[in-house]
Amino acid sequence: MKLTRTLRVVNKLGLHARAATRLAQVAHNYDANIQIIHGSQSADANSVLAVLMLETCQGQEVTIICDGDDAEPAMTAISELFSARFDESE
Repeated sequence: MKLTRTLRVVNKLGLHARAATRLAQVAHNYDANIQIIHGSQSADANSVLAVLMLETCQGQEVTIICDGDDAEPAMTAISELFSARFDESE
């Protein structure tokens, strides 16, 4: 199964080191290939460094693509992580 969803980065610092690490931790829990696309760049959600290279800021949109057996629960977990501001206070 392949799912695609556009999400807005709502946390104050964007996809910085802590947020990228939290995203990779969540992505590792699922049997799915999870890609994040920002502009013309894409990154494997399992790679903190690749996510950091996207250089996303608050208010920008990214496209999430989940492909694999756990695509649906992975997409749900990642969507919730974005909504929860990566568990940060701001």
